[in-house]
Amino acid sequence: MRSLLRALPVIALAVVQLAPGLGPGAAAAADKLRVVATTTDLKALTEAVGGDLVEVNSLARGNQNPHDLEVRPSLMVKVRRADLLVINGLDLDQWAEVVVQGANNPKVLPGTPGRVDASQGLPVLEVPTTKVDRSMGDVHPMGNPHYTPDPGMAPQITANILAGLARLMPGSRPVFEKNRADFLGRLEQAMSRWQAALAPFKGARIVQYHADFVYLFARFDLVKAGAIEDRPGIPATPGHLARLIQEMKQAQVKLVVVEPWNDVKLAERVAQEAGAKVRVLAPSVGALKEARTYLDTVDYNVRTIADGLR
Repeated sequence: MRSLLRALPVIALAVVQLAPGLGPGAAAAADKLRVVATTTDLKALTEAVGGDLVEVNSLARGNQNPHDLEVRPSLMVKVRRADLLVINGLDLDQWAEVVVQGANNPKVLPGTPGRVDASQGLPVLEVPTTKVDRSMGDVHPMGNPHYTPDPGMAPQITANILAGLARLMPGSRPVFEKNRADFLGRLEQAMSRWQAALAPFKGARIVQYHADFVYLFARFDLVKAGAIEDRPGIPATPGHLARLIQEMKQAQVKLVVVEPWNDVKLAERVAQEAGAKVRVLAPSVGALKEARTYLDTVDYNVRTIADGLR
């Protein structure tokens, strides 16, 4: 990382040279606010609030583990052009700071009006109560950062995004507020359907591969019953898997959920040994073909969980 940071001025110069027409006045001349979100979930929620007044790109793809994003000049070009940067926060996308430095765009530096931390004001789960070190794996000191799969977080996330958009386009605040209200109305209707679908399984225990769905489970009164990973981000050892399978049998766990980029075959072997099913969930918009929009993504996950527990 230190060697990459030393190379940033050279990379930034190359980005500017490869992107003609991206001078300071280019974004101001555009009809729409140019927004970059670090993840596809935040891109979708920004589009829901901004509507026709925004042009939104995401840095991570929907089918890409946001923990492992490779910093490339193409990402710096996107941020170089941005009026607003929407980050997930809670250390999930800390690689974005390297992108920002390489992009050399002062409008989206931390503390500027062009920066939105979508996690502000959220009730964060799994905040460590002891000092975190690397022996614990990929534990986030500020708490679990995978909050966007939980639709109950969307009102606060979109409020944070609206505030950022309105800072840059104050005259358009009424439009942003109407867009957000319309989206939350559709979300509320869908929430009733999701709650009804998962109500019969309240208290069901589910094993995850990685802790991507803690907030989603908590929203619908489901229980996290362990993880296939030995520690967050650390591959499972045979001993860990043997203990997990025994615990699953004792607790009669019937479902294991896995992300499309993790080892689905390993999850299937564990589930088979424990007498459970495996279902692949969508951690983000675009992770699977069924996850086309934010509401589609939640709908797919809810249906898939209900099917696995049925």
